[in-house]
Amino acid sequence: MQRKIIVVTAAYGRDQISALGGQVATLPIIAEAGADGVEIRRELLSDEALAHLPSLAFAIDMHNLQACYSAPEPLCLADGTLNPRLPALLEEARTLNALWLKVSLGHFRDNAVLETLRGWLAASTVPLVVENDQTQCGKLAPMLRFKAACHTLNLPVTLTFDTGNWLWVGDTPEEAARQLAPAVSYIHVKAVVTDGVHHRAVPPDEHDPCWLALLNSLPADVPRGIEFPLEGDDLTAVTRHYVSLLRKEPSHA
Repeated sequence: MQRKIIVVTAAYGRDQISALGGQVATLPIIAEAGADGVEIRRELLSDEALAHLPSLAFAIDMHNLQACYSAPEPLCLADGTLNPRLPALLEEARTLNALWLKVSLGHFRDNAVLETLRGWLAASTVPLVVENDQTQCGKLAPMLRFKAACHTLNLPVTLTFDTGNWLWVGDTPEEAARQLAPAVSYIHVKAVVTDGVHHRAVPPDEHDPCWLALLNSLPADVPRGIEFPLEGDDLTAVTRHYVSLLRKEPSHA
């Protein structure tokens, strides 16, 4: 079965999205590029757009795209408690007909909070995925603890594996993939350039085998999200190029 490719709207940049007229204006580009879905970013939604999520959901459906929903929120707050906004975020994701809600891990400490989370998820039809972010909470060690806790408690929460974020926190993407792969249900793809101090997301080089090898150490059948900059005079053509690149990449490369 052909793997699904998701385009993260943030790949077009906040300024470009604003100039286009909001995330809804990226839908024709993403659809014409042949992608399967769009990741809507909550931080890029205006108050007006948040108040009209059903209209955005309708537009996504009219473009024959599937929706994913990403919120810039942690699962756990600084004191280790569950983020009380999660039920509302899950409801927003449901309104969008999203395949899942994506958040970061935050300050996960105690397995006990996961029983409360189980209840919240049972009351929602939307699955939850947790991503490694560019903070210390997104390092491999806490992500592993969370993965183990979900397994022990049989909690239906999986992981988003961001291929580039590990470099921001000083971890090795290849080692993270080796240890987390069984729990990964979604991959954020980006390459990273660094001067030793600062890191910057860039498109993957199709002639560079490193990112191919990393992807091949992760589940082959999970959706891949484009989260590197998509820039150029013809955004549809640029997007189509990378949709094709991520989709055709052979599993044995």
